[in-house]
Amino acid sequence: MSEERPFTPRLGRMRDQGAPAGKRLSRQLNKTGARLSKASRKSAFTGARYGTGGAARTGGSRYRHLSRQQMRRVIVKVHIARARGAGPGLFRAHVSYLQRDGVDREGDGGVLYNRDEERISPREFLERSEHDRHQFRIIVSPEDGARMGNLKLATRELMARMERDVGRRLDWVAVDHHNTGHPHTHIVVRGRDARMKDVVIARDYLTKGLREAAEDLATQRLGPRRTLEIAGARQKQVDQDRWTGLDHEIEKRLENGAFSPGDASSNKERFDRSLRLARIRHLESLGLAERDGTLSWRMKQGWQEQLKRRGRRGDIIRTLAAEFGEREPDIRFVQDCAKDAAPIRGVVKAYGPEDELRDTRYLLVEDFEGGIWHVPSAAVDVHARPPQGAVVELSRARAMARAADKAVAEVAGQTGGIWSEALHARHDPGSKPAYHLTLKRRLEVLRRVGIGERLATGEWHVGEQFLERAAAYEARRSGGVKLSVLSWLSPEMQIDRHGETWIDSLSENDAVRLKATQEMKSRRQTWLREQGYLGADQSTLGEEQKARLRALELKRESEAIAARSGRTAVQLSKDARFGGRLEGHIDLAAGRMAIIGNAKEFALVPWRSSLGRQMGRELTIKRTASGVGWSMDVGRSRELSR
Repeated sequence: MSEERPFTPRLGRMRDQGAPAGKRLSRQLNKTGARLSKASRKSAFTGARYGTGGAARTGGSRYRHLSRQQMRRVIVKVHIARARGAGPGLFRAHVSYLQRDGVDREGDGGVLYNRDEERISPREFLERSEHDRHQFRIIVSPEDGARMGNLKLATRELMARMERDVGRRLDWVAVDHHNTGHPHTHIVVRGRDARMKDVVIARDYLTKGLREAAEDLATQRLGPRRTLEIAGARQKQVDQDRWTGLDHEIEKRLENGAFSPGDASSNKERFDRSLRLARIRHLESLGLAERDGTLSWRMKQGWQEQLKRRGRRGDIIRTLAAEFGEREPDIRFVQDCAKDAAPIRGVVKAYGPEDELRDTRYLLVEDFEGGIWHVPSAAVDVHARPPQGAVVELSRARAMARAADKAVAEVAGQTGGIWSEALHARHDPGSKPAYHLTLKRRLEVLRRVGIGERLATGEWHVGEQFLERAAAYEARRSGGVKLSVLSWLSPEMQIDRHGETWIDSLSENDAVRLKATQEMKSRRQTWLREQGYLGADQSTLGEEQKARLRALELKRESEAIAARSGRTAVQLSKDARFGGRLEGHIDLAAGRMAIIGNAKEFALVPWRSSLGRQMGRELTIKRTASGVGWSMDVGRSRELSR
């Protein structure tokens, strides 16, 4: 055993607290830690602080001494809408939607205002925005909005603060909404300033700085939150069927999926402990937790997401109650149906706002038995929404991979999970570079959601179960629901329609199952007999009769368009080509038809969802043996065959 070394302490001067030495030691430790820490190295550029307002802080606030809980809470949501191919029509649609009926305090349409004017027309603002590449959409929702008084004054103060932070004058309009339980304000900011320079605002300011400014102004107007207010707000969270701050506290205290309230010594700790206990018992009543001991609960798998989903559904029901004046509308959700459940048929009753920033709408469908079903916006084609009264069919979406995913998986299955353009060209020598580019774009989309990996060599590693994961992603994108349009016309419009209708396709067995469809079928048959389309001993139309009705309807609509526009309708023969602009569409009993026309002529072709993004563009169509194909100067040909 080695001999112990003697230890001799060195005492400092009298009254020496060791502060200088402690500071020196602290500085040395910090320097050493900075050299050794990997996190101190220059991080990669994220763009979070790029743009005006990147360094802005609410440091000038008079409430810096307050805690986060004492500040007035304000929810601020921001979305950057990009024009892309939609052009100014996207901006016009959003402003029009913000002014819809029922959003004002008196139930009228919303009134636009800006920094200086009241009740302004959106026309001039939209004309200035015509060539903007993007716009900023902002929702400001104070927790105490009902006590804020005139929201216009608060909005103008906030926008003045925002202009100081970003260092430029902004062109904006706003509208106050009172159609929900919480008054809130929608603000639209142009993507260009007065000098026609693009407005670029730092992401960290949009996500944090703007909210801090709004909370600072709300606190300045109403004063800090008192202790009693804070306690009351936390008390209200106990029995809410949504994700709350108490749930966040419970989540942080979980150990191996189990929760226990712990001990408490002070009055505040005992109060917080009682709230958490009350909250966990409420979660137990919802089936999201189960008792695992005297004061211990085990959380169910996915309880967080279930709570958030309950909150979203509660918001939908409250919105519908405000829109339709019903206290507790009985809404069913298609996502809750079993995967093998029979399809639901009904008519479109209404649309509702799912995300007012992104202009997404959920759909309400009334089935033929009177039930109301909610369809998520992800299942609705934004470019071809079925109108109110249209007949649709709802079912659970099957997890199906795209053809592009199958092509990638076929190559990757032979190369150990690796895909590249060169490998695909070797596997399929007839494939073209444009097709390879399409596959790369698809792989990039999947990579962003965690499916597959892009290697430094330019190759892609898709991994195992690639097709299954891609199919599951497609099902999630549609909200787990498949929406099919059976007829763009309402049942009432189909009764006396000179054309082949969806009612005509109903078999006798389908019609008699439901009283509503049986009545529609009977009324349609009576009208067909009166018009001479159906014989006295006939119950259904023959194929020749259906073809004659389709031709008659198409001819009548073509003649009506020709009379209105002064142009000639073109009937495309085989291999004939026709060029024109996609002007819009019309809804016939046989389906939706696209209108493509030029100065002198127009043609009606079957509508497909892929045409929705090409509205207003120049197209060239060609009649082939299998149908009608279309192409543009950019992009590849598409098929519109019926």
